Amino acid sequence: MRKFTTFEALEAAAGEEIGASDWTTITQEQVNTFAEATGDHQWIHVDVEKAKSGPFGTTIAHGYLTLSMIPGLSDSVMALETPGARLNYGVNKVRFPNPVPVGSRVRAIVSIKEVTDIPAGKQLTLGYVIEIEDQSKPACVAETVVLLLPN
Repeated sequence: MRKFTTFEALEAAAGEEIGASDWTTITQEQVNTFAEATGDHQWIHVDVEKAKSGPFGTTIAHGYLTLSMIPGLSDSVMALETPGARLNYGVNKVRFPNPVPVGSRVRAIVSIKEVTDIPAGKQLTLGYVIEIEDQSKPACVAETVVLLLPN
């Protein structure tokens, strides 16, 4: 795991791939819990029997579930320990090129895209590729934007 304690260290790492997270298995319980939290109960996610005869032969994770796993997956890759608050600001360029069958293992490849000055502090853009084990196409490709505020 790589720790960043200063803005200067982050700026020096701009353009770098930081590393890959640990693999984690997507469970039907996770998918069902996400469906309850979001109200998205589409059968392709939650109806195991119907999904067997669907286009993927099984239930699949919600795309937004995969996206929402980014913070947890990246915890094993990098830690932001810069002074001051860190605020989620937004997400750029999100795509879901490959569905994630329940039971699959996923991991995140994390990159620091850029660090820019803003009036309130710094803006950090991180890149993520969520891979599915033994698949050539990723599940999700996204950039997130974090505001880093000084003390």
